[in-house]
Amino acid sequence: MNFENLTIWHWIIPISIGVLSTILGYYWGLGSKKTMDHDDQLKRCQEKVSTLEKELRDCRGTLSSSSPKVTAASSTTTKARNVSTSTFNAGAAKAILGKNIIENDLKIVEGIGPKIEAMFQDAGIKTWQKLSDTNVADCQKILDSGGNRYKIHDPSSWPMQAKMCYEGKWAQLQKWQVEHKAGKL
Repeated sequence: MNFENLTIWHWIIPISIGVLSTILGYYWGLGSKKTMDHDDQLKRCQEKVSTLEKELRDCRGTLSSSSPKVTAASSTTTKARNVSTSTFNAGAAKAILGKNIIENDLKIVEGIGPKIEAMFQDAGIKTWQKLSDTNVADCQKILDSGGNRYKIHDPSSWPMQAKMCYEGKWAQLQKWQVEHKAGKL
């Protein structure tokens, strides 16, 4: 090989191609790693969804097996009385949740603050029992009446959380709130 005919370009071009190939290969490799990360994240989300679906089926099974059969006569009697049968135990609530709980304080429900509580109380929903009996669509209507600033709130879990409060299931409520930060299903 005759080195006398080699110019600087004979060295610069192969080195440039090598550097460019290295850079392109690096970024190409990053792209495939991100795809793998997304696949792992998708698998974790699918596992969580299947776990939550199983919990939902278990809850529905528990509710259907433990709820008493309501006859027309007992239904009208219950509506006529409209008396709360809650057995609120502030000590048990404090022991599990670690803070003082006032009976029928709607703010204990994840996602409800003082202003939303006032909106619900103005709408006649002043107790955990009443909130637990309210369907999600009605909760959404109450939020919508407050204007655009309340559109970010999701009331889909509020009746369920209120039912846990009403029934004194503080450990179950705490577990649910820890698992579902921000109160979303």
